[in-house]
Amino acid sequence: MRLLKIFLAVGALGWGICIFGIFLPWNLAVEYLQGLGAGNIGSDPMLNYWFRMACGGFFVIGSLFAFSAYNPEKYRGLIPLLGWLNIMEGIVLGVHGLRLGLPPFPFCCDTGFCLFVGIGIVILHQKISISEAANEKKC
Repeated sequence: MRLLKIFLAVGALGWGICIFGIFLPWNLAVEYLQGLGAGNIGSDPMLNYWFRMACGGFFVIGSLFAFSAYNPEKYRGLIPLLGWLNIMEGIVLGVHGLRLGLPPFPFCCDTGFCLFVGIGIVILHQKISISEAANEKKC
C-alpha cells in the first residue's frame, strides 16, 4: 500500500504542479513554454485563456491523485481509473509526439511519466486487491 501511495503522490505532483500556471503572468508563462520548445507566442488573449484552462484542468487531476494518495481506502474505486487514464494519456502523447516529429524533450518525459505512473498504479492496485481478496477468503 505504501508504494501505491508513493505512485499516487508522484501523480499528484506531476499533474498538480500546473497550479503555478494559473497564476503566472502571461509573459513568464510564454518564457517557460518557449523554454519547453514552443515557438514564438504572441500576446493572444484566447491562448492565454486556454493556457489557464489547461492548467486548471491539470490541477484538478492532480488533486484527485492527492486525495487518493492521502486516503486510498476512501478513493479505492477512483484509483484504477486514474491509472488507466494516465496510461491512455501517455499513449496519446507518445503517438502525437512522434507523429508531429517533436524533439524528445519534453514529450518523452511527459509520455514516460504518464505511462510509468499509470502502469505502476494499475499493477499495484491489482496486487493489493488480489491480496485483500485472498485474505477475505481465509477469514
